Amino acid sequence: MKDYYLQSVKALQLAGMSGRTQQCYTRSVRMPVDFYHKTPDLISEDELQEYFLYRINKSKWAPDTMRICYSGIKFFFINVLKREWHILNILRAEREKRPPCVLSRSEVNRILKQVRTFHNRVFLTAVYSCGLRLQEALYLQVSDIDGNRMMIHVHRGKQAKDRYVPLPWEILCLLRRYQCVHRNPRLIFPALGRNS
Repeated sequence: MKDYYLQSVKALQLAGMSGRTQQCYTRSVRMPVDFYHKTPDLISEDELQEYFLYRINKSKWAPDTMRICYSGIKFFFINVLKREWHILNILRAEREKRPPCVLSRSEVNRILKQVRTFHNRVFLTAVYSCGLRLQEALYLQVSDIDGNRMMIHVHRGKQAKDRYVPLPWEILCLLRRYQCVHRNPRLIFPALGRNS
């Protein structure tokens, strides 16, 4: 097994894999070796398929764990053992789909009430109420706020696209109050000193 381990490490290094990836991939190969008590060159394609089914059905490995397992074994069998097995071409773990965690309005309000500094409370309230990403809110400028149309012009959004988002009246009033505190002529949320 030592020869195969060294060959595997060399192949991983040649492929430019990080040290962490090398560890995960070699561990992935070592596990079926321990499972069958034989060197990897003696493991058949049917045994490999049986091993994967065992890990999915009996061990109940998560999709992310299976993805690492597939990737490590596939890399080893193709690049080190030069096997062109059908199973290696169809290996794929589905991504786990979890519903997003959505907080209720009362939960969001309770969280925002815990924020002590006015600057942070205004920032987080604007982000939440307008559906902004953190970076989008950080780059907001006074000229991006359209009080007449009640819209915010978001620059440099996802995929570098500009967009308009609705601006609730309460948020406009809150931003105006905050503008009076920091008095920055250009930025909505200027960087503040440590003592602010």
